[in-house]
Formats: sequence, structure tokens, C-alpha cells
Amino acid sequence: MHSRGLIHYGGELSIVNEVRFEKWVYGGDALARHEGVVVLAPYALPGELARVSAGPVRSGLLRASVLEVLEPAAERTAALCPHFTRCGGCHYQHADYEHQLRLKVEILREALRRIGKFEAPERIDVLAGEPWHYRNRIQLHIDNRRLGFHAAGSHDVVPVQSCPVASPRLNRAIAGFRERLGHRRFPQFLRSLELFTNEETVQLNVLDSGPRRLARSFFDWCAEFLPGAAEPFLEYAAAGFAFRVGHRSFFQVNRFVIDRLVEAALENSSGRRALDLYAGVGLFSLPLARRFEQVTAVESVKGAAADLHCNAEKAGLQIDIRCRSSEDFLHTLSESYDFCVADPPRSGLGKTVVERLVNLRIPRLTLVSCDPATLARDLAALLAVYEIKGMLLVDLFPQTAHLETITRLGLR
Repeated sequence: MHSRGLIHYGGELSIVNEVRFEKWVYGGDALARHEGVVVLAPYALPGELARVSAGPVRSGLLRASVLEVLEPAAERTAALCPHFTRCGGCHYQHADYEHQLRLKVEILREALRRIGKFEAPERIDVLAGEPWHYRNRIQLHIDNRRLGFHAAGSHDVVPVQSCPVASPRLNRAIAGFRERLGHRRFPQFLRSLELFTNEETVQLNVLDSGPRRLARSFFDWCAEFLPGAAEPFLEYAAAGFAFRVGHRSFFQVNRFVIDRLVEAALENSSGRRALDLYAGVGLFSLPLARRFEQVTAVESVKGAAADLHCNAEKAGLQIDIRCRSSEDFLHTLSESYDFCVADPPRSGLGKTVVERLVNLRIPRLTLVSCDPATLARDLAALLAVYEIKGMLLVDLFPQTAHLETITRLGLR
């Protein structure tokens, strides 16, 4: 590692020094080292020499800010968004998109090696779509008539006029809210809201209005410029089906890759019985019901389970829906299945579910994960009886540090 200049370790004095960054780490930072101290800083690229400023070293770790890039990497590019580095939504707009994908594969490999203590498959395929205007869901925050996104590492609001990763309909919604911030009908106590769209209608979810509740008249007013804002559900077409999605139901946010995500996760699977854990509104359950004789879908959120029931009925499909946690369902499970797909939250499967899956020994298991650390932990235990048949990195969140992984497992 290259370093020059005076460096101070201790107290509350800032550190200004030149460092050579080695790699990206999960979370958006680039990593450098100096005299046994790990230096982490956002908005740098591997191989770059930069001048950095930081606070004191704590636990052998130093968090820094890049003051100046002295030797930029060939893959560095100009950010498309004028709010990049201030808004906390994106981490990688300074990197060529193909380079982002290559480095995300390296991050995934390192997480499996460091946390799971096993090597990833030699081949990890990549599924990616358009890197801009892909998001169908965003959260907006409001403070003192400023509307935008939270700044990196804080709750300060960065006002924005548009967002290059949000869909065109969402950007029109941002403009519509900006025009109405000072209107007498706009509630000044509203602090945070969420927008979800199918590019025709927009679902409006209020996340934070303090101790006060918004009147129905606010949603009716918003519906004048946001068609669908006053409706309890939004209908989203994906994977050959029309999904009803309620206000409290999860749905994938990348509008360009949802269909291919489903196809990759199910990959020509068919047979007698299939199990869908953490089923949500049925993104995997409905396609499974066209491939298997019997499908059981497990979803703990009542609203999402109700959406799933409606979606299956509308599609004319018979699905055994269990509104229970996956832990509780698997604890009492005695039936056998040919195939299982699991799409858990960021916390992963967890010890209880993994142990039960190991004991059940379902012949084929596909794990859809949105966090490489919990994926590494879960896979390390599953590999006691399974082997990895294939691994796919799905870039659901271009320009950000987030990554999705589809891992196909078969019994040893």
C-alpha cells in the first residue's frame, strides 16, 4: 500500500494521508490499509490513490472521506446524478456499470469465503438489466418543505428534483409532490412516504406522519395527480400473472428483471409437490402452480397472504396457503416435497429453518438471498447435506452496494 505524509493515530484529530485502495467491501466502501489499520472510505475505486481525511482509529478500523483522487482508476466515470455522494441512495455511480458487476461478484466470493468458510463455485453467472430508471418503489422524506432522500449516514433530507434510478412514473410523482409542498392541503406534519408503481398507477403508503393520522381527503387529493393513490391495492403484471399488491406487501423493486429473476429461481423445475417459503404475494408460488401438481405457500404477513390468496384465485390456481412463519410451519411438517424455493428477508433463513431443511432433505432447494453475509452463514450449514449446483448474482439494485443471489442446491 502506498502512503505519504504525516498521519496521526489517536485523540480526536483528523487524519489526512494518501492511501491506495485495494478492493470494495460489502456496504459500499473501498478498503485500504496502513500500518495494520484498515481504512474504509466511500466513493473510491480499487487501485486508486487518494488523499483522505478521517477521525480517530477505533478497534483497528478507520472510517475516512476521500478529499481528492490523485490517481483515478480507468473504470471511474462521471456520476449521472448531481446529488451523488450527498444522497445516501447510491454508492457506485462513479464506476462503470460493467465494472460494478465484476466487483460485486468479487464481493460475493469474499463473503462466502470469509463468513461461510467455503469457496464459491468457479462460475457465478450474472443477471442484470438496465442500470437506470429501474426502481418501481421509493421512499421520500419531507423536512421544512424540502422533499427528497436521506443524506448518507444521517436523517438529513437532501432535496431532489428527480432520481436517475427511479422509474419515469416515480419521477413525475416527485415533481408532483414538489409542486404541492406549499399548498394549504398538504399536511405539514407529514414526514415520510413511499411510492410504488406499475408505471400506470401509483400506490401511496404513509410511513411517518407523527402522532397524527392523515385524512382520506389527502389520498383523494393526491389521486388527482397520482392515479391509484387512494386505492387499497395496486395490480402489477409480472412473470405472466397479474399480482394484487397491498400496502403492506413486499414486491421486487427492479421492474426490468423481475420476470428473469423468477425464471432463474425456478429454472425448469417441475414435479409433484413444491414448497414456497416466505411466499409474499405469490411471485414464485403462482408460476410453481403451473409446474407442479401441488404447491404449498408459506407467508407470515396476513396482508400478503390475503393478496396471495386473491392472486391464486384470479389465476385459477389451487395453492395451499399457510399464514404462518416458516419456522413454525417447518417445525410440524411431515409431508415430503420435490422442490423448495425460499426468499427470506435480509436476516436470512436463520438457524432454526436451516436445521429443519437439513433434516427434511428436500431433493432440490433454491435460496434467493438479498444479503451475502446471511447467505454465507445459511449456506455453510446447508452444505452439510447439499451441494451447490449453480449460483447467480442478480443485480436488482444497480449503482448501489446491494446485491441479490440465487443459489441452486441439490442433495449430495
